[in-house]
Amino acid sequence: MSKHSYNNLSAFLKNWQDNVKYFNMLRLMAQLSKLFSENDTPYLDYRLTENLFCKYYKAVNDARSCTAYDARLVHVGIGIKTFILKGNGDYSVEKIAEFNKLKKTLTGLSGIDLAKQISKYRNDRIDFANNQYDINETQYHIVGRIVGALRLFNTPYEKVNIRTLHLEKDDETSCTFNDEKEEYTFNKSKSVLLKKFVVPKEYKDISVEYINDPLALLEELLSSKKDKIFSENNLLKGYDYVFLPLYSYTKTKGYFVPEKSGLNQFNAGGRKRNDLEVYIPVPKMIHKKYPNFFPSRDTCFTLLLPDGKKLSAKICQDGGKALMSNPNKDLGDWLLRKVLKKKTWEIVTMEDLYILGVNSVCIENMHQMDEKGNNVYKIFFSNLNEDYQSFISDSI
Repeated sequence: MSKHSYNNLSAFLKNWQDNVKYFNMLRLMAQLSKLFSENDTPYLDYRLTENLFCKYYKAVNDARSCTAYDARLVHVGIGIKTFILKGNGDYSVEKIAEFNKLKKTLTGLSGIDLAKQISKYRNDRIDFANNQYDINETQYHIVGRIVGALRLFNTPYEKVNIRTLHLEKDDETSCTFNDEKEEYTFNKSKSVLLKKFVVPKEYKDISVEYINDPLALLEELLSSKKDKIFSENNLLKGYDYVFLPLYSYTKTKGYFVPEKSGLNQFNAGGRKRNDLEVYIPVPKMIHKKYPNFFPSRDTCFTLLLPDGKKLSAKICQDGGKALMSNPNKDLGDWLLRKVLKKKTWEIVTMEDLYILGVNSVCIENMHQMDEKGNNVYKIFFSNLNEDYQSFISDSI
């Protein structure tokens, strides 16, 4: 483990090349490339890169959450990418965001208007992540793959400067533009935003020599019982975590955020409401399939927010259909004001969630108690590929 503390961006950039264990593990994993490919370019799974970075730089791994970043070093958001470098190993154009759920809002837009709208959506998601995790500095960490080596470098991670946008090309398939610093391309058919990553002057190459028979090496490792099976550390569905939807669904209306319940509980009738009154829906299916995941109704537990702050929370209402904070306005202040940036009495819509690339939250049971003796749970937003719908479908 490196002796350095990477608690801010300047410290990381100054000392990142001293982390010998990180580079050694990257080399070792890349040496196993023949398990997957006969290519001269090393193979390295992007999830593995994220895990190695977080382990050896002591970063928080946010890969499972819906955020613009893959890792955090205190208040520094890190985007981690692994890809093959093109040209002479000096650039690549890579996906940085998907907007499939927003195709309808982009219909009819073209040229600079399309570039501005896509840039706004991209910036909204970055702000969303910054608000959740109290991020004030950002950076991309890149593991580039070239013939016989890995090329590592860091490059700025910034919002698109909409005021300085220049349109380079717009046709039936794509829209390419720049903000005088970075070049972006929006693929229209896939609704994907790509960014051109250029290798800076400062980078680090790690040479890789393939192991000719990696399967034999793994067989020897397992037979010697020197290592435990990695899967024993995997989280168990319904025991360690569940997903909760921020939306409702009917055949006639499709997916929608109810106007008078859930995130918009403050808009319900019947009595005078606080403008921060909200709850997160807990479907009957969750209680039916995983009855012991949450404490019993009205039993307080501690809810750990993505930025490290704690809320007192409990399961409330008939059938335990609501996750609420105590006092209730604390959850509303975090969800509505800090994260979603909604104005007083402003309704949350499905489009709001799609713009931010979310529709569910993940609740993780930490299997520990705080100083008050309350069970501790963690909450974070999930992405659209790993949400309540996929969670419950896999559970049936």
